[in-house]
Amino acid sequence: MFGRLFGRDVAVDLGTANTLVYVKEEGIVLSEPSVVTIDNKTDKIIALGGAAKSMLGRTPGNIVAMRPLKDGVIADFEVTEKMLTYFIRKAQPRPRLLQVLFGPRVVVCVPSGVTDVELRAVREAARSAGARQAYAIEEPLAAAIGARLPVNQAQGSMIVDVGGGTTEVAVISLGGIVTKSSIRIAGDDMDQAISAYIQREHKVSVGTQTAEQLKIELGSAFPLPEEESAEIRGRDHVTRLPKTIVITSEEVRDAIHIPVEAIVAVVRDTLDHTPPELAADVMQRGMVLVGGGALLRQLDERLRKETGVPVHLADDPLRCVAIGSGRCLEAIKQYRGALSSA
Repeated sequence: MFGRLFGRDVAVDLGTANTLVYVKEEGIVLSEPSVVTIDNKTDKIIALGGAAKSMLGRTPGNIVAMRPLKDGVIADFEVTEKMLTYFIRKAQPRPRLLQVLFGPRVVVCVPSGVTDVELRAVREAARSAGARQAYAIEEPLAAAIGARLPVNQAQGSMIVDVGGGTTEVAVISLGGIVTKSSIRIAGDDMDQAISAYIQREHKVSVGTQTAEQLKIELGSAFPLPEEESAEIRGRDHVTRLPKTIVITSEEVRDAIHIPVEAIVAVVRDTLDHTPPELAADVMQRGMVLVGGGALLRQLDERLRKETGVPVHLADDPLRCVAIGSGRCLEAIKQYRGALSSA
């Protein structure tokens, strides 16, 4: 009976672009952009999540829409703490007194390349948000669990997680990461590359949301069977007036080729450092792509051609990390070795 007074255990995929919250015995109950809008005059938070993202590029001078996480780790601790508190409370609303006294256990996903200082900041943010106990799990391991790879068996499983701020690559065996690589280049870098290309080649400025939409609609890692195009609106550098231009899929592919090549290179590097027995397992079973960046068209074909390894897209690439960290909560004794606590 007393156990029911405690908050339901929560797993948080605290991503650069989006935050997903998994509540024990309920599954994923929340998925919102990792964006906060702040009034600089009062230091008060105006909006969080989806409401805040809708304000990006549309705020007056005293209001700033920001992402408190950069490259998958905390860039602004105070704002991240408030955002995390908001998401946890929204995911499992309960009386404030009970939330303070009997907070949930919280698992937060972190990049595999996170430093000790960054790791402590994540745990502290979770505790400040009301967690009675805070754990961290490396994103590639959580993603592999979410993709239902046999992580606890004596065989190699390779995961490639292309998120918003980081690309994580790992080979996993017997419940742990054997070989891993992490670069702070991912989906956001593709958006920035598209925006920079349009400014350079068309002398038109566009916002990050427009660039992201172009990546989704036209982006690819290899030539498409039928190339496509789309009209976009931006501000002309010469006239300073709104202007409509046409962008092709070939242009978008050219714009993002540097971040795509960096992702391919980190996958190859991980394979180069994988022990021969596990590399043989990966050659036989293939690698699995997860994360929002995994949805870039032809990325699986590009990796297959560059590495010679079979490539599979996870069934639910956007939610694999959150699902995997949630499964750790559901079977915490089985996955205790995957979790670290302060």
